[in-house]
Amino acid sequence: MYHIKASNPGKDDTITIAVCSGLLGLTAMLLVYAWCNYNYRPIRAKNLTWTTLIYCATVLWFIGNLVTNNHVRIVGVWSNCKLWVLWLRVFFVYVFATMTIVRFYALDRVFNQKKPFTRRSSLISGAIILSFNVAYCLVNQLISSSLTLEYVPDLEACKITMAFRIAAVSVQWLLWGACGVLIFRLRNIQSSFNEFRESVAIFLVIIGLLTETSVTNLHYEYYVFEKKRRIQKTYVDVVASVLVIWLFIGYPVYKSIFDRRNYEQMWLERLAKDGPGNTYNINSNPQGTTAYAKMDENLDSGFNNSHLNYEGNGINSAYVNNHRPFGDPDPFNIESEMSAHVPFNDNLLPMALRNNMHNPLLNSPSLFAASYMDSSSDGRHVL
Repeated sequence: MYHIKASNPGKDDTITIAVCSGLLGLTAMLLVYAWCNYNYRPIRAKNLTWTTLIYCATVLWFIGNLVTNNHVRIVGVWSNCKLWVLWLRVFFVYVFATMTIVRFYALDRVFNQKKPFTRRSSLISGAIILSFNVAYCLVNQLISSSLTLEYVPDLEACKITMAFRIAAVSVQWLLWGACGVLIFRLRNIQSSFNEFRESVAIFLVIIGLLTETSVTNLHYEYYVFEKKRRIQKTYVDVVASVLVIWLFIGYPVYKSIFDRRNYEQMWLERLAKDGPGNTYNINSNPQGTTAYAKMDENLDSGFNNSHLNYEGNGINSAYVNNHRPFGDPDPFNIESEMSAHVPFNDNLLPMALRNNMHNPLLNSPSLFAASYMDSSSDGRHVL
């Protein structure tokens, strides 16, 4: 009737499940290694918490794909189509996208909007993500199954209507379009963490995935009955989502294994060259109000609420602990990043960020040298 060579789940589907599970397992090992080496500064700068949450969404997305793409016999518990297709496959595809958006939004908020991204900001973002995704899926749950998706016993398959497919794919394009806007806004941030280049690579991977998803779901409506197409769809989903995670943290993990000390020293030297003094707007005026000094909830100047401890090692520790643009722990807290013992030449850093400062003299011009507050020649924000 539909000119389709139908195929039931078989050995090839089992192999697909095993291979994809292996890729997810390898990625889990990557994350475990990253967490075990969290104090390695190039890894710590990669926001492991959100990356781990993105990985969890990937795993649940894959479980939803087992039913959506007919890799298992859809009988018994597997026949609850709305549970597996809507609440696992669709829901966690959206969670994957929205979590990635928040990861980029954190950078945009700090370096473009000049506002803090604290623990509170992170929790609010998470609540918005859950609210949006739950609302979308709840609406589809309440709509009649004949208009969205339903189980067909004779076919042992979930029938997904074209209207539901179009809506689901359209929302994905909207979400990743918003992500593209954020990436465009990050284009002028010069970063020692390579965030912009990684973001562009991730965006290209996702555009490829969305194109394949759109063609498969809208042109090949009954692809789940064709063994080659359903296996292809699952491989593309898993490879693309796993690749995003590897693009986030793969390079620093690789370097920590094969070139650990040299890479960290090079990373720190580049960080100093990029200008951490500019990032934190360290200047000679203790009363100066700057964008990166606004790290508390009331957006008061960090220097207005702190003082220089001339009997200690420089900046009051209360300022370091309470004024963090990315919450706690703060991967971009450069002063704490420099505190660990590592073969690094502190002379490359601004005086206020060096480890070898002891009892600085009052009014010493070297403490907050004005030369470290110069902006980039091209006017870009420097991280």
